Amino acid sequence: MRETEILHVDKVSKYFGGLAAVNKCSLKIKKGSITGIIGPNGSGKTTLFNLIAGNLKSSNGSVIFNNENITNLPSYQLFSKGLLRTFQIAHEFSNLTVLENLMMVPNDQSGENLITALIKPKLVEREEEELKKKALEVIDFLNLKHLSNELAGNLSGGQKKLLELGRTMMVDAKLVLLDEVGAGVNRTLLKDLGTAILRLNKEKGYTFCMIEHDIDFISRMCDPVIVMSEGSVLFEGTSDEVKKNERVIDSYLGRGNKRIKDNQ
Repeated sequence: MRETEILHVDKVSKYFGGLAAVNKCSLKIKKGSITGIIGPNGSGKTTLFNLIAGNLKSSNGSVIFNNENITNLPSYQLFSKGLLRTFQIAHEFSNLTVLENLMMVPNDQSGENLITALIKPKLVEREEEELKKKALEVIDFLNLKHLSNELAGNLSGGQKKLLELGRTMMVDAKLVLLDEVGAGVNRTLLKDLGTAILRLNKEKGYTFCMIEHDIDFISRMCDPVIVMSEGSVLFEGTSDEVKKNERVIDSYLGRGNKRIKDNQ
């Protein structure tokens, strides 16, 4: 694995009842990049994410993250290594505030241990103050200050996606897998989400890999773009190269979208 690579998926497959949802799929993610993955429904994108993130076990192949073989490791172990995955539908603690949701994220907090909480209350208090300070910094970064004391269940879909992005900041993630971050998000909040992702990438060195159907959003955010079809990689290139590629037009964009190509 090269030093510039943070992830190497090598000939990974996943079979369900003899059918290959992912079929000998190989790809590489460069450290510090924002990589897009697109493809028609059923092309294996989300299954691939589940295999990388430890939500599913692969039938064969390997996944290397930061020069470590993480194939089939469970998601909680990958979380501690800095590999996080978000979901199409945001997951939040609805009855906790935005601030409390963020403070819940880090593992192994001293306050979670009853004995430690009883015999070392000052340690617990100090950790909570540090967590609160970091959470407030994340809230400020994401422009959610006006919602810090709002119950997460009351947030809009886009605001919940921002909160989920904020949770990745609480553990200083190295690679974040974003599964349809734009799903159910209005254009204004999608622009805010995109800006936050770009800032995290440029200012904090986060590496992102995102599944997305919005070609305009992918074009704004991602280089390279990987196109999947029938469980494996069909094409990889810049967004402009993707839009002009004949195989991609036939497989994904469709001849009805040939105008995308012709208008370049």
